[in-house]
Amino acid sequence: MNSFWPTLWFLLVGALFSGYAILDGFDLGVGALHLFVKTDKERRLLLNSIGPIWDGNEVWLVTGGGALFAAFPEAYATVFSGFYLAFMLLLVALIFRAVAIEFRSKQPMRWWRDFWDASFSVSSIASSLLIGIALGNMAWGIPLSADHEYAGDFLGLLRPYPLLLGLTTLSLFMMHGSIYLVLKTEGALQKKLKGWVKHAMILFILCYVIATFATLLFVPHMLATIQKVPVLFAVPVLSVLAIANIPRNVSQGHGFGAFLSSCAALLTLMALFGIGMYPALVYSNPSPENSLTVLNACSSEKTLRIMTVIAAIGMPLVLSYTASIYWIFRGKVKLDAHSY
Repeated sequence: MNSFWPTLWFLLVGALFSGYAILDGFDLGVGALHLFVKTDKERRLLLNSIGPIWDGNEVWLVTGGGALFAAFPEAYATVFSGFYLAFMLLLVALIFRAVAIEFRSKQPMRWWRDFWDASFSVSSIASSLLIGIALGNMAWGIPLSADHEYAGDFLGLLRPYPLLLGLTTLSLFMMHGSIYLVLKTEGALQKKLKGWVKHAMILFILCYVIATFATLLFVPHMLATIQKVPVLFAVPVLSVLAIANIPRNVSQGHGFGAFLSSCAALLTLMALFGIGMYPALVYSNPSPENSLTVLNACSSEKTLRIMTVIAAIGMPLVLSYTASIYWIFRGKVKLDAHSY
């Protein structure tokens, strides 16, 4: 098969998951930070900063999963069967996060609100860690048989490198979320949150540096594509510049600039992951010849062509919906009778 259509859908699926990481990343970051504020009013402000948009952000995850299923069904089947328990845990965490947001303010009792506050925070942290661990396992590689069946177990997914990427993802989302909260709040809470941004930045940069060195030393196949196509070295350079621009904007009080830089950092890091993986969708370790690639795991060319037409119609709708929601709910968070 011509590699154009599978490669195009590799890029489209990557774009959908990147959109999810950027948009739901700050939602998860807000949740991870939720228990650091103590008063009921402050916790309500944090919830309402993401309340109108969190479910729309998850559309990107659902769309990305659907696109992966349709474009690369064999990779979808292998990943979801091999990571079955991990994905069930992620699904439970996402469900508890959604329920916590909706139920938290339904009753005035302190124990009720504390329970859902803890559920919201723990589920957000768990979701972030599981997403990062999944990415770490994809980069490291998982044992696949010649039939492309997962040949490991759940504990085999908890190696040091995936756990490191899980912590890095959590710290990145916490930084992303704290920057977003600064944009959405004001007064004493905003002042407190500005301190959180600095701590989250330090934690993320520390994890980022360690994860980078670990990748260079222990996952060298992630560098193969950049070595073959040197012009792609621009992507890690842009990633470093985007990350470096975050503290610069924060120190100058440019909250929106810091948020855009954080979005750019997420986008370039996802691009680096995609470049490192290509052409593999599921890298097999220790038997690379058993890997699932864009060519041996894709649907037929006719299917991919039809899907491209559907995507050309659907993607503008998703983008328009996302843009309109953010425009409608722009500005600082205010509590009223309809707030969470």
